Amino acid sequence: MKTILACVLLVFACCVQAQNNVDSSGLALKGYDPVAYFSEKRPVPGKPELTARHEGATYRFASAANRDAFAAAPATYAPQYGGYCAFGMASGYKAPIEPDAWTVAEGKLYLNYNQSVRRQWSSDVPGYVRKADANWPTVRSK
Repeated sequence: MKTILACVLLVFACCVQAQNNVDSSGLALKGYDPVAYFSEKRPVPGKPELTARHEGATYRFASAANRDAFAAAPATYAPQYGGYCAFGMASGYKAPIEPDAWTVAEGKLYLNYNQSVRRQWSSDVPGYVRKADANWPTVRSK
């Protein structure tokens, strides 16, 4: 029975991790603080000692206040599409991100592959969001 339970938990953990853009240790956003994109309007590296987990991903924070804000409302601060490139998601696939290629629009954090992709994304954020939102339910578990 313990073996079956362990297998079920392992499969669940792999599925949750596959839905989030994390490194091999489960770290999201390459260690950057998701709250700082909103409060400081720039990417800020988080500290290893200030973390919180959300949907199978570990987030780091630059301050305890940011960690506490995230813990109180993680869906407000967590990046869209599991932290994958929003432009890639609009095109129907998962792509990695660079923390400095970002946009906050309509109160949500969107990340992009790089600055060039971000410029293209910025040309029609509402249109790309509609496409990415439509693709995410299918692509998230791939």
